[in-house]
Amino acid sequence: MVPASFVLVGTILSFDSFLATVEFQTNPPVNGGPSLAILPVEAIPCEAKIGKKLYVVKYEEQEIPTITCGIAEEMRKN
Repeated sequence: MVPASFVLVGTILSFDSFLATVEFQTNPPVNGGPSLAILPVEAIPCEAKIGKKLYVVKYEEQEIPTITCGIAEEMRKN
C-alpha cells in the first residue's frame, strides 16, 4: 500500500555529472531508518552539492511526487 501523502527529507551524499546518491528519511521519522536512492542530477531542481537537503512531497491530490530544494529556494524563483 502506497501512502496518499508523504514527505521525505533527503541529503545528497555524493554526485557526479549524471547521478546523485541521496539518503532519505521520512518526516516524521518512523521505524525502518533511512533509505538510499540514486537520482538523475537533472531531477534535482537546484545545484547539486554534498550535504544539500532535498524534499520529496506528495499530497493526496498529486499523482507524482514533487522534488524541491526547500521553501526558500522556491520563493526566490517567484
